[in-house]
Amino acid sequence: MSDRFSNGDDNVINIKLQNYYNQKVHLTIIDEIPFQFQRRDVSWKASMDPEESSELSYHLKPVKRGVYHFGCLNVFASFFLRLVERRFQFGEGKEVAVYPSYLQMRKYEIAAISKNLSAYGIKKVRRIGTSMEFEQIKDYVRGDDPRSINWKATARANALMINQFQEEKSQQVYSLIDKGRLMKMPFEGMSLLDYAINACLVISNIAIKKGDKAGLISFSKKLSTVVSANKRPGHMRKILEGLYRQKTRYEEANFELLAAFVRKKITERSLLLLFTNFESQTSMNRQMPYLKMLAKKHVLVVIFFRNTGIKEVLKTRPKDVEGIYHQTIAEHLDHEKNLMIKELKRHGIYGIVTEPRNLTVDTINKYLALKAKSF
Repeated sequence: MSDRFSNGDDNVINIKLQNYYNQKVHLTIIDEIPFQFQRRDVSWKASMDPEESSELSYHLKPVKRGVYHFGCLNVFASFFLRLVERRFQFGEGKEVAVYPSYLQMRKYEIAAISKNLSAYGIKKVRRIGTSMEFEQIKDYVRGDDPRSINWKATARANALMINQFQEEKSQQVYSLIDKGRLMKMPFEGMSLLDYAINACLVISNIAIKKGDKAGLISFSKKLSTVVSANKRPGHMRKILEGLYRQKTRYEEANFELLAAFVRKKITERSLLLLFTNFESQTSMNRQMPYLKMLAKKHVLVVIFFRNTGIKEVLKTRPKDVEGIYHQTIAEHLDHEKNLMIKELKRHGIYGIVTEPRNLTVDTINKYLALKAKSF
């Protein structure tokens, strides 16, 4: 298996078997997996002919970052009468670190390189305007700007050719991760913080692939991790290690401290992706002065979560007065999320309210849309 696992993804473990006996054996294989998975069904029955080799595999899906301890692999072998079993033990245990979802990062990276992001629900956005720095002449492809056609090259090649220009200079993209108590809320086994961390890893990687600089700031009552925006080789490794160490704090997040730090340290106009969670308009309004401070010199996108439990209540048809009451409250809470988006927009702040499972795709879509406008 891999030396590290990807959080929230199916990680493959392979077991290779070789029978060195000169007769058929019946096997029971039991793997001692980490206690965090709370599974007691990782066992198999198998039969193997003399000198036969085979392989079996299974998947484990961790939902928390950290170090996981594997025990031994136990194989119980018996012959045709099955009167006696012999136990074989392989390995003396192994530690595996569970990192933020690097498998998801690679998936979107490959899609971005192959320009197949739409397969994952990511919208294609045409870039508005181009820089005037010439890069190369290439064949015309449907959808290219006709104003860039190079008529002299077209006449020589007897085919439409266009001038390709370099993109605008790289811009800074900072992921701001709130580690307060509201980010501890669970969804399908994972906390909202871990969803935010996975999305941050993906968007940072795509930003670098698109020529921008990616940075990271995590905060709760105090600032925890600060990774300055950069796009040098190996910078993603620095962001990955920074995200791996994040833990939720059971405290109220200090937005005032965050705004003061950003104002002092990030002098260049940047795109700030703030991953947080507001359950009510009142809680958001308490932080609004600091959000406006962030948006004064930067492009701020506030990303928070929609309660999927409320969505399920809205889908059901109430059967009694109590059900009607619950649905009325659910409608009010759901409507309040939409009002929060409008309030942010009124102050010149972009907002995204999304379900945890759609967080990564919605964040990438917003980044690409803003990049098309050059922030």
